Amino acid sequence: MKRFFPILAILTAVLLTYALYQGLIVAPTDLMQGDVYRIIYYHVPSAWTAFLLFFLNFVASIQCLVRPRPRADRIANAIAIGIAILICVAAYVVKLPEGMEPSAIATTGILIAAFYFAVRKLFSVDRVDVLALVTAEVGVVFCTVVLVTGPLWARPVWGIWWAPGDIRLTSTLVLWLIYVSYLMLRKFSSSGNTPTIAAALAVFGALDVPLVYFSIWFFRTQHPSL
Repeated sequence: MKRFFPILAILTAVLLTYALYQGLIVAPTDLMQGDVYRIIYYHVPSAWTAFLLFFLNFVASIQCLVRPRPRADRIANAIAIGIAILICVAAYVVKLPEGMEPSAIATTGILIAAFYFAVRKLFSVDRVDVLALVTAEVGVVFCTVVLVTGPLWARPVWGIWWAPGDIRLTSTLVLWLIYVSYLMLRKFSSSGNTPTIAAALAVFGALDVPLVYFSIWFFRTQHPSL
């Protein structure tokens, strides 16, 4: 992998430069928000990337807890399949909020199980703990970008830097604090049980991700629902 790092670094720099050009020059100016809306090209992708990384951390952390125990591992495999089936069925049975498509929900359920078993196959018991740590580190970086660019966008559009009562803003900050705590635990704790305790904390923290995402459908927030 180290051999490919220079190539990947150059490719990343080229793509980021092209994306910056598209966002700042090519994209038209928004009639209502003006040029400040261009922050969306960093704010939203950073949020999605953070969510994906925290989900991978969640999967890896669960496997850190269950894979050393064969019976727990088998139960976790069955639960992963059951969750996928339940989500697929619920997508077409339960009335969904406006803007949510059943096919998208069902696909998400299938991807959850696919991610779980892909991680299980590709990473050994030792390496899955490394995956959990790395995804948390990079996820915190992207979540920080979200928390920085959000107020920069909010000030000229909403007239305020931060809305304390906004559930999406607050839950995102809580998510960031949980994973910063996770990283501090991994960094400064020397206990032999640190990986297990950190994995349990990561599982708890990942439960905040659905709250952040679905908050715009179930609570009144400053963010648009669509």
